[in-house]
Amino acid sequence: MSLKQKVETEIKSAMIAKNKVRLTALRAIKSLILLEETKEGFSGSLSEDDELKLLTKAAKQRKDSAEIYEKQGRNDLLETELAELEVIQEFLPKALTDQELGLAVQEIINVTGAVGPKDMGKVMGVASKQLAGKADGKAIAEKVKMLLNG
Repeated sequence: MSLKQKVETEIKSAMIAKNKVRLTALRAIKSLILLEETKEGFSGSLSEDDELKLLTKAAKQRKDSAEIYEKQGRNDLLETELAELEVIQEFLPKALTDQELGLAVQEIINVTGAVGPKDMGKVMGVASKQLAGKADGKAIAEKVKMLLNG
């Protein structure tokens, strides 16, 4: 079942349950999918990779907004963003723990033959692709930097 089909099924359930926050988050995901599908030069359906990128982008937007609302003391908006983020994360792969991220990055470093900070770009290129959706880009970069500076 494609992401679009899963989201449409969940939208129906949220409508029946009258869960407005969940419905808003699901409609946002569906909107991103539809925008991507109607983009010029697009043919067919979204690949899993494309779906993952869309969901990651949506989750990052919610996290960024939540940080801003928290700094501004807007708890009403903060709660909404965090609730929507939770819904979006249901569709993302399970996030790696700090220890799992460290092991994954160390394995990538070993495979790429990276030896120091000058090889960070080489490692980040591979790590960003392999760990997409499983870890935040900022967390990956920090872990790579830490391990390469060792």
